[in-house]
Amino acid sequence: MRIGLVCGDGVPASGLLTIFRNVVGLGVDLKLLDTPVPADLGYSWRPDKPAFFPYGPAEQESSGLWEPAPQVPPVFGTRDRAAAEWTSVRTSVADAAALDPAGRAHLHERIDRLAAPYRVHFADWMRRNRIDWTVAVNMTLSDAVPVTKALHAAGRERHRERRAGGVLFWDHDLFGSCAVYEEGTRMYPERPNEFTPLPRTGPGVRWAVVSEALAEEAAGYPVPERPRVVPNILPRVPIGPLEPRHRQFLDGLGLDPRRPILLDPVRVFRVKGVELALELLAAARSAAVRRGLPAPYLLVFGSLAEDPSYADEVLSTARRLDLLPDVRFLDGVPVCSTRDGAGRWRLDEVDLLRIASVSGGGVVFTPNTGDVETVGLGPALAAVAELPCASTGYDAFAPTYGGEFSVVPVEPGPAGMERAGDELMTAVRANRAGERGMADVLRRNRQIVEHRFPTGPWTEQLTELAELTEPTGGGG
Repeated sequence: MRIGLVCGDGVPASGLLTIFRNVVGLGVDLKLLDTPVPADLGYSWRPDKPAFFPYGPAEQESSGLWEPAPQVPPVFGTRDRAAAEWTSVRTSVADAAALDPAGRAHLHERIDRLAAPYRVHFADWMRRNRIDWTVAVNMTLSDAVPVTKALHAAGRERHRERRAGGVLFWDHDLFGSCAVYEEGTRMYPERPNEFTPLPRTGPGVRWAVVSEALAEEAAGYPVPERPRVVPNILPRVPIGPLEPRHRQFLDGLGLDPRRPILLDPVRVFRVKGVELALELLAAARSAAVRRGLPAPYLLVFGSLAEDPSYADEVLSTARRLDLLPDVRFLDGVPVCSTRDGAGRWRLDEVDLLRIASVSGGGVVFTPNTGDVETVGLGPALAAVAELPCASTGYDAFAPTYGGEFSVVPVEPGPAGMERAGDELMTAVRANRAGERGMADVLRRNRQIVEHRFPTGPWTEQLTELAELTEPTGGGG
């Protein structure tokens, strides 16, 4: 089966892509999927990611897993004018209740104007790459309503041609559960409205979400049936000593593997709370000094280019806390470990977890907004590598991990950070010393996430798509 990927994130490396990498790996193991995967990663419709709009990064990832779309529809007018129009449409969709009838009609016209070239783009892309099923990741949100509308139309056209295949909409966030604000304005409406296309399961359309909470939210949408719950698949982390690529990566960043390495597996995006992770690092460093332990490093997965104004705040925090020698921003983590154009290693999520494990480090996960994360995979990544984890509280934590999952709680503020830093270094020291009690706690965490993130639902989903792939007639 040949699948394609359309991703709404608009950045070259994100958590959604690494999760999809795990899905592709499962599909290949099941002998259901072919690679590489044709992919449109959304650069041309996300002007809020200015470093990548509209053509992506200067150097595309060369892992061999993706086959990026070589062309995008033409930009209307100049880059700045196009960015302004996309942003204006998104804002108008979010505030649609304020529009009068003439304003609503005009917004429909603007959406249709932007959607038309994308319908042709996606239809040609599906046909040219002989795609059976397109996996559309987080395309139900209204970041780019014209693109979603076009994707629905192209998917219907492709299904009619082949009388098989179609589009699987795979959502990690929905409207009510993704309360992201920009300059005090909510990016998305709290509920779908007349401008937001929704997946209606039927011939050529499937809809999956990553949690029961999202499925319950979607049950209140104007659709005939709620989506299927298909939990995320976690990576498998091999055990063993560091390999040459790991050592070259550490050398390239000037990192001493005898010091514990903490991972912050998030993008540098405001709601991810990277500034809180830095405050926690400072507290952990102080605790390490008091205990005579080596001070930890922090590796932040995201790119400083994604949100420049927030990145400035993060760097200012790092300078204020004198953390620049101890923190590294990885400029986005690739889906597969690869060398860049200068020959330097860029490591994927699995290899970074291996480095953290060998160094006796851990994972920090500090969202600063409770109602944005719908799963929050930081604790799960710590668990698969049997690493200690420190996390702020957020709404989805308890439903996702349950009451028995062990984390160091992080409370913002000087006293809370000091306590969390001390507890995190206590856990790191115990793990580095091989204490049985800590080993039992971390093993239990791994067992919990293995139960709560099973591979069975994705096996069933991929098998069903494969069974619906064989055409009963029509074009290839």
